[in-house]
Amino acid sequence: MVAPPPSRPNVYRTRAYRVRQRSLLALAGLGLLLAGYGIGRWQESPAPAAALPPVASAPPAPSETPSAVPPTSEPPTPTVYPKLEPEAADGNIGIQSQATEDEGGGQNVGWIANGDQLRFDDVDFGPVAATKLDVRVAGDAEGGRMEIRLDGADQAPIGTLNVTRTGGWQNWRTDQVDITPTTGKHTVFLTFAREDGNEFLNLNWLQFVH
Repeated sequence: MVAPPPSRPNVYRTRAYRVRQRSLLALAGLGLLLAGYGIGRWQESPAPAAALPPVASAPPAPSETPSAVPPTSEPPTPTVYPKLEPEAADGNIGIQSQATEDEGGGQNVGWIANGDQLRFDDVDFGPVAATKLDVRVAGDAEGGRMEIRLDGADQAPIGTLNVTRTGGWQNWRTDQVDITPTTGKHTVFLTFAREDGNEFLNLNWLQFVH
């Protein structure tokens, strides 16, 4: 018998197989390309920042409170000075007392002449300065002076009364003398001066004022 001729392969099927193979290879290549692109993008993307622990905020500084304002101290109280009675002075040189005709009665000192003195110990002027001296005077002579001194009859005067006539030895008037502002405790001297030896002044009382 004659052997049948070998069968020829199906040309269509062979070509389709090759197309399929090429398509698969193309798809595989595309898949590799896409995978490589994805890996590159993943490597380039920044890693997510690690969550940092919360920073403990410092407690607010205590608000500065103004320092306590010291209480305002009360101003010193001016001293109310008593009247100084010349007949009761702690020291007396050349001066005599007599009954007075001035209001209130009592005694005054008189026959005051050049070189006479009066002394008042421990006069307390207090913390607020005395600035004036009221003097109750009478006289029928012109001229002469009364000088106010502190802590010594030879100290500089802090004030001077220039004597003028009042119209009679019992005709009384209150004169005021400006003095150097004075505080604290002092011995007060009144010294009397006149160019001649004649008597020129009577005194009833004296009082320092502010």
